[in-house]
Amino acid sequence: MEPRTLKGFRDYLPAIEAPRKAMIRAIEATFECHGFVPLQTPALEYLETLAGKYGDEGDKLLYRFADHGARDVALRYDLTVPLARVVAQHRGELQLPLRRYQVAPVWRADKPQRGRFREFVQCDADIAGVDSAIADAEVLCAGLAVLDALHIDGARLHLNHRGVLFGLLRTAGVADLALQLASIRAIDKLDKIPAHAVRAEMVGHGVPDEVAGAVLARFTTERPALEGLDAALSTASDAATFEAVARLRRVVELVTAAGHGDRIVFDPTIARGLDYYTGLIYETRLTDARVAGIGAVMSGGRYDGLIGLFCKDAIPAVGISLGLDRLLAALVELGLAADGDARVPVYVTVFDPSTAQAALGLAGRLRAAGLRAEVDAVGGKLGKQLERASKRGARVAAIVGPEEVAAQTVVLKDLRRGVQERFALETVTQATREWIERPD
Repeated sequence: MEPRTLKGFRDYLPAIEAPRKAMIRAIEATFECHGFVPLQTPALEYLETLAGKYGDEGDKLLYRFADHGARDVALRYDLTVPLARVVAQHRGELQLPLRRYQVAPVWRADKPQRGRFREFVQCDADIAGVDSAIADAEVLCAGLAVLDALHIDGARLHLNHRGVLFGLLRTAGVADLALQLASIRAIDKLDKIPAHAVRAEMVGHGVPDEVAGAVLARFTTERPALEGLDAALSTASDAATFEAVARLRRVVELVTAAGHGDRIVFDPTIARGLDYYTGLIYETRLTDARVAGIGAVMSGGRYDGLIGLFCKDAIPAVGISLGLDRLLAALVELGLAADGDARVPVYVTVFDPSTAQAALGLAGRLRAAGLRAEVDAVGGKLGKQLERASKRGARVAAIVGPEEVAAQTVVLKDLRRGVQERFALETVTQATREWIERPD
């Protein structure tokens, strides 16, 4: 049998899984710092829960099948629709507004390409149960704080609003809702395919060619700035449109007040192709030209109608989602991925079988103090064990021979400096910590 993985799926070996886990820990800590609580949902949902929520293109990417009970089920496509189902199903047990975060894998039968996989981890933070500019700003601040926690400076969060998007489409001559949605799905691809292909897609869905040209002009050569939106939308005399402009400006004010204003920018081309978005929408892109084609690494928006599909109550919600694997792939390309902690800092050698108990006892003592320690499980000459310790990236080797067992001492060897020193057993934990932390 040939060992192989499915296309679009990957194994994460320790060298990459360690920084990946470190990223997850930093993300979860940041979400919790912003008041979000953890929530998990199953990988499998009833097909009817997911189908019809993402638009025609999204539905085609669902991994769907009949299970052993002949039930139509699907692997979750994202974490947002399952959250909507949870809020509707457990409405009586949840205190709204609910601030929830979830870090979990999702699956899409997409075409694998640079930065795009069929199985990947999303890191979501959502506020369900309130429609306010403050809630919008809070999820944006949480997402931007995650970038800070991951030491990512070169990123910009591009903002738009579905109301502004619909208004601009009306000024270009697209009045029919179905054509507006088709146009939005096409515009969402402006950063992925050429403008003429976007225009052709709109025409293919029934938008007249000259109107499709006017739409492209609105979002490219004529694209308005945030300050000029009122003038750009003057022919779309719809109160909801101007409310959307006011909401957008208010969110920008709030996020700026929180200290993140230098990393947000209004971008009328942001469309978000998923059908459930209703208000503020956003995508975060890395600014380094070397990864310009890798796509958005953190996206989201307001989806006030989604939870209502599962219950009688209209429960508004807003969220942000970071694509962990896409971001990590970009950081690896840029050489900015953290080393993580795949290496073990302390390696406890086993002098001979008679000292094995003492070696494990020492490891237990170090671990109880919060130090990561590995006990050599192979044995053999001390030189070989120290060689294995170096390959594991250990900073310190702890040596317990018969003499040390009798004297209740431990020899610590600094594998970088090449020096060693003997310590009493009762002081070895603190000494080990200091040896690990001291600079080269």
